[in-house]
Amino acid sequence: MRTPERGNGGFWSMLRQGGVPSAISSVMGGTSAQQMAFIRSLMREQRRPETLHTPLHKLKTVIFDLETTGFHVQQGDEILSIGALKADGEYIMEKEQFYTLVQAKRPVPGHITELTGITQPMIDQAPPLISGLHDFMNFIGDRVLVAHASAHDKSFLNAALWKTSKVNLSHRLIDTMMIARWLDPNRQSYSLDSLLSGKGIPIEGRHHALEDAKMTAQLWTSYLKEIAESRMADTLGDLYACLSHA
Repeated sequence: MRTPERGNGGFWSMLRQGGVPSAISSVMGGTSAQQMAFIRSLMREQRRPETLHTPLHKLKTVIFDLETTGFHVQQGDEILSIGALKADGEYIMEKEQFYTLVQAKRPVPGHITELTGITQPMIDQAPPLISGLHDFMNFIGDRVLVAHASAHDKSFLNAALWKTSKVNLSHRLIDTMMIARWLDPNRQSYSLDSLLSGKGIPIEGRHHALEDAKMTAQLWTSYLKEIAESRMADTLGDLYACLSHA
C-alpha cells in the first residue's frame, strides 16, 4: 500500500487527527466522509491496556470471517463479504449477527463463485466498501476480534481500511489456529474443517462468511471451556503470553 505524496502532508495530517475538510466532504459525499471519520475515531480508542486484565470468561468478542477474490491482497485481491457474530465469554449471542457483501473493483473469479456462491451481479449491487466497513466497525465497537488463520483476514482488513480511511486495524485479535497449535501441538492439520471435525462441530455452509464465523465461534468457545478447565490462562493477557511461547 503506497504512502501519500509529501505534497499532501497537510491533508493527511488532518485525516490522522480525525478531521475531514469540508471540501473533501463535499467531494466524497457527506455520508462517506462521516463513515471515514467514524472509522478513524474508533481506531484511536482501541488497545487499552486494561483489556489485557479482562477474565476470559467475561471477554466480549466478535468472531468474524471474510470471503475475498483470492488470497493475495498485495496483488490486488479484495474483500467480497464480511460475516460476524458476538460472544460474551463462552456465550454465543446468536441474535447478534452481521453480514454484508461489498463492492470490489476486481472481477469475481469463476472458482470463487463456485466456492462461495458469490456472483459478479451480487457484488455489482452490493454496498460500497467504506459503507460495509463502517457498518462492520460499528458492529464490533470495542470488542476483541477472533478469527481462524487471522493473518489472512487482518491483511485484507488493513488494506481496505487504509484504502478507505488511511488507518490500520487497531483492535486486539485472537487466532483460533494459534490456540489449537498451543493446546494440541502434535496435531497433523490445523485447518478449520479438521478442527471442527475434531471437536464434533457440524460443518455446514462452508465458505460463506457468516456461516464460517458461526462455526469459528463454536470452536472459540470450546477452547475457552478447555482453557478454563485446565486453568492454563485466566485473562486475555495470560492467553497472549501463552500463545507467544507456544
